[in-house]
Amino acid sequence: MITLFIFTIGIVIGSFLNVCIYRIPNEQSTIFPPSHCPCCNERLKPLDLIPIFSYIFLRGVCRYCGSGFSPRYALVEFLTGIVYVVIFKKYGLGVEFIAFTYLMTLLIIVFFIDYDHMIIPDVVVLTGLVGGVILIIYQYIHPISFYENPLSLIIGAFTGSGFLIFVSIVGMVAYKSDEVMGMGDVKIFFPIGIFLGWKMTLIALSIAVLTASISSIILIGLKYKNRKSMIPFGPFIVIGTFITILWGQELFDLWYQFTFGNY
Repeated sequence: MITLFIFTIGIVIGSFLNVCIYRIPNEQSTIFPPSHCPCCNERLKPLDLIPIFSYIFLRGVCRYCGSGFSPRYALVEFLTGIVYVVIFKKYGLGVEFIAFTYLMTLLIIVFFIDYDHMIIPDVVVLTGLVGGVILIIYQYIHPISFYENPLSLIIGAFTGSGFLIFVSIVGMVAYKSDEVMGMGDVKIFFPIGIFLGWKMTLIALSIAVLTASISSIILIGLKYKNRKSMIPFGPFIVIGTFITILWGQELFDLWYQFTFGNY
C-alpha cells in the first residue's frame, strides 16, 4: 500500500510538472490562470485533471473542443511516479528519500525543457539551491549517512560546475566559438553537487558525458545530426544524476577497485 501511495503522490506532482514544463519557458505563472485547454481556453474540471487516468478515459483529447493533448502529459506523470517509487525502494522513507525526490522533481522539469528549448531556467536552479542550502544546514545538525560530512556537499556544489566551466573555456579557445556549452548546464550542477556530494557528482558527470558522447556518435552516424549540431546536455545530466542516486556508490567502488586494485 505504501508503494501505491508513493506512486500516487508522484503522479500528482507529475501533473504539476507538466504545467511547469509548458509555462516556465514561456515566462507564464505556474499558478494562474488555472489549468485550461490551450486550444479553446476552457478551464479544465477536476475530472479532466486526474493524472494518467483522465488522459486514458478522454482518449487524449479535450472534452470541450476535441483538440488532442500530447501523450507527454501522461508520460511525465507516469515517469514522476516511477521515479518516486524507485527512490523509495532504494532508500525507504527518510531524509534521503525527501532530498532525492526533491532533486529529481526539478530535474524532470530540466529534462523536458532543455530537450524542447535547449535552456535550463534560472528559477529551477535557484529552487534547487534553496533545497540544497536546507540540506547543508540539516547535515550540520543531524548528519546523514549518505554523505561523508557537510563539507562534501559544499565542495560538490563547485565540482561539476567547475569542470564544465573549464571544458567550456577550453572548447571556446579550441573551436574559436563564443559558446560551446550552455551556462544552464554549468549552473544546474551547483544544486546537483550539493545533493550528491563531490564524489557522487563526479560519477554523475562522468555518466552524463559518456551517455551524451555515445548518443552524439549514434545520431551523427545515422545522419540525424552533424558535428556542428547542438545537442541538449541537460537530459544526459538528469540521466547521470538518477543513475548515481541509485548506484553511485557501487560505481565509485568499482572504479576505485579497477584503478587502484587492492592498494
